[in-house]
Amino acid sequence: MNKQFIANRFRLILLILLVSSFAFLLNTDFALAQKSANLNSFNPQAILREALQWIDSLGAVGIIAFIALYIIASVALFPGSILTLGAGVIFGAVLGSLYVFIGATLGATAAFLVGRYLARDWVAAKIADNKKFAAIDQAVGREGLKIVLLTRLSPIFPFILLNYAFGITGVTLKDYFIGSVGMIPGTIMYVYIGSLAGNLAMIGTEAQPTNPTLQWAIRILGLIATVSVTVYVTRIARKALEEKVSSN
Repeated sequence: MNKQFIANRFRLILLILLVSSFAFLLNTDFALAQKSANLNSFNPQAILREALQWIDSLGAVGIIAFIALYIIASVALFPGSILTLGAGVIFGAVLGSLYVFIGATLGATAAFLVGRYLARDWVAAKIADNKKFAAIDQAVGREGLKIVLLTRLSPIFPFILLNYAFGITGVTLKDYFIGSVGMIPGTIMYVYIGSLAGNLAMIGTEAQPTNPTLQWAIRILGLIATVSVTVYVTRIARKALEEKVSSN
């Protein structure tokens, strides 16, 4: 059994897991739609809110169910903000932040692996003949930890899509995983805001309580991170291109 055969089987398994995740969520949506007698709409936030209410009724087992749901939602490109806010209602600010961080990190890693093993080879083949893109990709890979950390701190970069995007870059899995600590400030903020609601029905609605001071603090931190990662990536990309030109 050669390496190529094993690699193909691994990609197939990942694809099956991804499709299964979508199927699970679609089946959940159908069941909930029947329950509410609203078969003509597909509302991810409503699905996740219903799932949170179910998790809230599970007691201690709900912790495992919540983390599993966060992983599935991350891979299936479902919005994680509702789950993060809901964690504050169900588990409180401290434990909710912990469980969200675990679920988000595992979910982000799963999406990263899907992006890498289902698409990375194809992308690498496409950029192989473009020396500029290849040089930038290698440079970003060398500085992966800093870039992942900064993008996680910035609210400008979408969490769900970023997981797959990093999978097709040269960033190592180790740097990507460690860089997930950048999610902590934003996680704590959203879980805390969720805890203020006190009711799952309020999360994600206009009636949900907020903390303007905390929100502005995170926004300022995010702005700094956004500017930093933009300048940093531009600098290392320029340096990589200069090195490539000088070597030719």
